[in-house]
Amino acid sequence: MKKSPGRKLRDLMARPKFIPALGIWDPYTARLAESMGIECVHLGGYQLGARFVTPEPLLSLTEVATTAHYITSAINIPLVVDVGAGFGEPLHVMRCVREIEKAGAAAIQMEDQIYPKRAHYHKGVEHVIPREEMVAKIKAARAARVDEDFVIVGRTDSMRTDGYAEGVARAKLYLDAGADMVMIFPNTLEEAKQAPRDIKGLLAYTNSEGNRLPRPTFTTQQYQDMGYKLASYPTALLCPATQEMKRIIHNVVTNGESGLPREKMVVWRKEVEDLIGLEEAYKIEAETVEH
Repeated sequence: MKKSPGRKLRDLMARPKFIPALGIWDPYTARLAESMGIECVHLGGYQLGARFVTPEPLLSLTEVATTAHYITSAINIPLVVDVGAGFGEPLHVMRCVREIEKAGAAAIQMEDQIYPKRAHYHKGVEHVIPREEMVAKIKAARAARVDEDFVIVGRTDSMRTDGYAEGVARAKLYLDAGADMVMIFPNTLEEAKQAPRDIKGLLAYTNSEGNRLPRPTFTTQQYQDMGYKLASYPTALLCPATQEMKRIIHNVVTNGESGLPREKMVVWRKEVEDLIGLEEAYKIEAETVEH
């Protein structure tokens, strides 16, 4: 029997090994990650907002769910989808879960910020809702899922706004309410190390390279040693890919050519075509289409 996306993710969660959920933003980046050995990918609001050239808080459920559908159609590994604050109150959260689950995702990640979110949360100016409101959202998310293996990741942003102790208390509360995992945002190295010992549940982290708060980032081995189960990587592909594209665009504008090595481009282009399945399309046409 074919495993559901949620079951695939739960199988990864059951292993002692840490899960690096690489941040992607479309089917191509997701398939590339899978082809290189990544076992789980993460569709975060930061990189999806960049794809649509808009701040993350302005994304719609339709944009998120549609993108998730195209991604899951291109890969066989589980996809975790960042749904921000769930697009509203518990009733809205229920529709959100149904749409994301129908899109083939393995999990949602939902945070305890106000809705609509504010763009200035990216600067660390966050607004969290009361504990009981987030608990109601988590319970609504659990009630809405069709597949019981569909994973609910709660997220609390309260460590920065209300202190470490509040973040720990909320994480425990969200796990008790039925979240399968909780994503936290420790402010310091000491808090990051202490949190798994204080919370004693499955924890996720955001490996936010380039953040200006500054929030610590770690290697996969360090995460595993500290006791985290999963981390998202929102900027690891997006920022360097942007810089490389800028370099090539600059060459075209300044020098009149890309400056790319012709011999390597033959190889690189073939890699792209293989990744999207062009050779398989050639075979099918050869068998079914008259030339």
